[in-house]
Amino acid sequence: MPYIKDAVAMNEKISYKAIVNIGKIVVPAIIGIGVIGIVGLLLENTLRIQYWPLVSAYFFPPLGKETIIPTGIALGINPLVMALSIAFVDIIVALFLIWNYDLAKKIPIVGKFMIKVENIGKNSSDKYSWITPLRFIGIVLFVMIPFQGSGGMVGSIVGRFIGMKPWNTFLAITIGSITGCVTIAFFADAILSIFSKNIIQGMLIIITILIIGIIAFIYRKTSKSKKKDTSRKI
Repeated sequence: MPYIKDAVAMNEKISYKAIVNIGKIVVPAIIGIGVIGIVGLLLENTLRIQYWPLVSAYFFPPLGKETIIPTGIALGINPLVMALSIAFVDIIVALFLIWNYDLAKKIPIVGKFMIKVENIGKNSSDKYSWITPLRFIGIVLFVMIPFQGSGGMVGSIVGRFIGMKPWNTFLAITIGSITGCVTIAFFADAILSIFSKNIIQGMLIIITILIIGIIAFIYRKTSKSKKKDTSRKI
């Protein structure tokens, strides 16, 4: 009889563990689809048709929060709704990876991307190295600043390989994403407001932002090439 009781208890533990594991996979998807679906249904028909594709497009690089949020605002979606929706996607992705990191690495396209980011982080001396000493604040800033590939997924991967605890990483991503998305929405809405009142002023602001972006891009490329040349000489 004791053996039968032990076997029953073992089966119950296995069943409970299986249910928990399935829940960790299914719950983020249900929450994500449910919330985005409900928000879309609360919008007007014309906005709803634009809202769902925009939020879905955030999953596919090179489109990021710095392009998706202003586009949504320009189409007439409320800035706060657009900002919090994109931040919510980051949060849900981070939650899924906290619970299913090893499983996600087995997903064909996602897994290859995760391994690539891990390798870059472990081997590169400049890509993510600035985050390591800052840790929590570093992840917040990384997710907040609209660099390409700085969303919830990459933030979760970086947090993992620098040794942060999963829930600390999740909290950092949540703070960084909400702050970054709301900031982008605020400036995008302000620029669009100026543009609608004075086209010339609006164009000057947009051109200035583009010039700053180009200069930053050239600087990053130049600094990388200089570091490569220096390492080769050494």
